[in-house]
Amino acid sequence: MKKFASLGFLLLGAIGCTVGPDYQRPSVQIPEQYKEAPVGWKFASPNDECSNEEWWRVFNDSQLDALEVRLEISNQNIKAAFYQYMQARALVTQARAAYFPIISGFGSVTREKSATSSALSSTAVSGLSAGTGSTPTVGAPFTNYHLELDASWAPDIWGSVRRTVEGAVAGAQASAAEVAATRLLAQASLAQFYFELRGLDGDQKVLDDTVKNYQKLLRITQNQYKAGTASRANVLQAQSLLELAEVQAIDNGILRAQYEHAIAVLIGVPPAEFCIDANPIAFTPPFIPAALPSTLLERRPDIAQAERLVKQANAQIGVAIAAYFPVLTLTETGGYNATKLANLFSKPAQFWSLGAQLADTLFDGGLRSGQVEAACATLHQTVAQYRQTVLTAFQDVEDNLAALRILNEEFNKQKQAVNTATAALDVVLNSYKAGTAAFADVL
Repeated sequence: MKKFASLGFLLLGAIGCTVGPDYQRPSVQIPEQYKEAPVGWKFASPNDECSNEEWWRVFNDSQLDALEVRLEISNQNIKAAFYQYMQARALVTQARAAYFPIISGFGSVTREKSATSSALSSTAVSGLSAGTGSTPTVGAPFTNYHLELDASWAPDIWGSVRRTVEGAVAGAQASAAEVAATRLLAQASLAQFYFELRGLDGDQKVLDDTVKNYQKLLRITQNQYKAGTASRANVLQAQSLLELAEVQAIDNGILRAQYEHAIAVLIGVPPAEFCIDANPIAFTPPFIPAALPSTLLERRPDIAQAERLVKQANAQIGVAIAAYFPVLTLTETGGYNATKLANLFSKPAQFWSLGAQLADTLFDGGLRSGQVEAACATLHQTVAQYRQTVLTAFQDVEDNLAALRILNEEFNKQKQAVNTATAALDVVLNSYKAGTAAFADVL
């Protein structure tokens, strides 16, 4: 009994062994501050940051809010990513099943009859006689009842199952991050397309006003031509300007239709069944403080996904190394076998067996070493991809900060230019209508 107890303690101690490297998050270089952040830029604090779940509400646009809700429900890319995550969770369940023994049951009822001695060859009879000590007699038909329970268990001595589960969990976490990344990309695309469409609505209003102004200019020029104060060339030039403005208005409509169709696809609706009424809105972008560089790694789902893939690859090294060690399998079989149903559960009808099997591969031609090398190479690949993802994330932030700063400067300059051009146009048009300015001045 002491021997069995000692063996049990040794087995439990061996089960605590896990081969392969333990995971450590790869180091990355993080800047202290953003290069393109404007002077005096306020960085976000936890109270300033908009909710990651409904970040678009900072724009205070009820129609955009409604579209984002529809996107969450009906976007097919989000659904596909979600069910891929469900597959990854199922793989975790499958991996954890290896912790437990496999138990199976078997039952049968058969009607049997032994062969008669006359049907046996002399060789067979002599062989049977040698094995039983007697010559087989004529067998009578009988019913055989059989119940059997089998169990087998391979204890995770070297940690192969633990590493497999670790990798599966990391894979599921990476898949969850991919769902978040897919959702965020779809939400951002919808917001971008929506404001592009609203911008085109504003452009359309400007183009429509331009067409009306050129129509007035054409009528004035035609009247002046009839009065002999303008040439035929002036009329043709005015007509050409009108037609070019009309072409631009048509092109603007094409772009608007394309954005409308893109929004329809994002919310899972056929483009033919979706329409957004024109509404040229005056939009002022809200102030959105930037997060510190050190928090970027925690906020971007694509970075989280890349980091979890590194952990998954790290776990696979342990799985590959564990293949070098022997596999212990414990088996147990027990049950009942009787020729009468009433005696099936009697003690004489019982049978059982216990066993242990230790199996190892003695030669594989370099298969396992190749698997370890491949797992290590995969780890290095995922580390490089993780670091590249981090670098790209910092680039995205710097690009957008630079764009915000430069576009703000451009907006102020354009506003001044529009005011100046409007004032100049009013002066020239009044002079042209009064006949004191030439048509070339209007152009």
